[in-house]
Amino acid sequence: MKKLLFYTLLLAIVVITTMTTIAYLTPPKKVPNYSDAALRELAITKGHKAIPSSLGELKALVDDVSNPITHEKMTLGAELFFDTNLSKGGKTSCATCHSFDRDLKNSGALLQMLTQKEPKTNDCAACHLRDQSGVDRFTFSQGDKDTVHPNLLNTQTILNTAFAKHFTWSGEVATIREQSANSLLAHHKLNMTKEDINSTLAKNPRYQKLFAEAFEDGITFENTAKALEAYVKTLVTRGAYDRFLDGDDTAMSGTAKRGLANFINHGCKGCHSGRAFGGESIQRFPLREFAQLYDVKFNFEFFPEPRRLDDEFPFKNSGGYLGKEDAHLFRVPILRNVTKTSPYFHNGAVPKIREAVDIMGRHQLGRHLTLEQIDEIVAFLRTLEGEIVDYRSAK
Repeated sequence: MKKLLFYTLLLAIVVITTMTTIAYLTPPKKVPNYSDAALRELAITKGHKAIPSSLGELKALVDDVSNPITHEKMTLGAELFFDTNLSKGGKTSCATCHSFDRDLKNSGALLQMLTQKEPKTNDCAACHLRDQSGVDRFTFSQGDKDTVHPNLLNTQTILNTAFAKHFTWSGEVATIREQSANSLLAHHKLNMTKEDINSTLAKNPRYQKLFAEAFEDGITFENTAKALEAYVKTLVTRGAYDRFLDGDDTAMSGTAKRGLANFINHGCKGCHSGRAFGGESIQRFPLREFAQLYDVKFNFEFFPEPRRLDDEFPFKNSGGYLGKEDAHLFRVPILRNVTKTSPYFHNGAVPKIREAVDIMGRHQLGRHLTLEQIDEIVAFLRTLEGEIVDYRSAK
C-alpha cells in the first residue's frame, strides 16, 4: 500500500513537472510590429469599421423596412425607455438595468434603485452611475421589485446592439424589437402585461400625442416595442478607436496599438467581430478543458488570488446556467465599452477586466497570454470606450 501511494505520488510529480516545463519552454506567439497605416489596414481587412457619425450613415447600416427609424420614434422611444411607470411596481424602467448618463436622466433611476436594496460590496454601480456602460454593474440583473434573474444572469450592455444579430446570453432572440417586448412582459424585468402597457400609455396625454406622431395606428403594444427598437438602435458609441480607423494616428497609444495587434493575431477578432466587436454569433464557452497544459502555467501576481474551478467554467457558476440548450453555447458579448461593464461573464463572476482577458486567452484561445500582453489588450479595449453619438439633431 505504501509503495502504491509512493509511486502514485511520484507519477503525479513527474506529470506536473513535465507539463509545467513544456508550458514554460513553449515560446509565446510572436506578434509582428506594424506601422500605423499597416495596423489600420489590417484592422479594416478583418472587418473592423468605425461607428457612423451621422444618422443617415447609421440608418444605411441598421434600418429595417418593417420599422424605419424616424425622429418621432426616437423621441417616443426615449420617453418609454426612461419611464418607470411601465413596470408593475412603478419603480423600474429599461434604463434602470441598462444605465447610461444621457441628459442626466438615468442617474436618478439608478440612485433610487440603490437606495431601496441592501448594500452589497460587489456592486460596481455605486461608483459608476455615470459610466457610458449600458448595464447596471450588478452581479445579477434585478428587475421589478428587485426580482433577480431566475438563472442569476448578468445584464448585457444595450449600447451598440444596433449591430448585433443575436440577443440574450443564449442568443435565441433575433431582434431588439422582440427583446424589448420580452423585457416589458418578463416577471423578472418590468413584469407587465400587454393590457397593462396599453392602459398605462392611453391614460397619458403626452403619450397619446407622441404615438400619434410616430405611428398611424397610435398606441399599441407592438408600436411600443417598435419605438423602443428605433431608439435603442441609435444608442451607439464612438471613441478613440473610431478616430484611429478614420485616420488619426494619435488617437491610440503605442501600448493600445500593440494590444490591437495582439487582439487580431491571437484570434480574439474571430468571435468579437463587426462594428460592435461581438453580438454577431453564438459560440461555445469554454472551448478548452481546464486540465490542459496552458492551465499549469500561471500568471503570478504580487498578491495572487485563489480561483475556484468547477466542472463547467473557470469560475463558480452561480445559477447553474449552461447557455443555449444547456450546451455551453453563448451569444458573444459586445466589447465596445467593455472596460465599463464589469463584472464579467454570464453570471458576473469575474470582477476585473484583466482576469477576464486572461480567462479568454486560456480557455477560449488555448494560449497563455503574458502579463504584458494582457495589459496591452486591456489598453486596446479602453480605446473602445466611447460617448453615445447624439443623432437627435442629425439628418
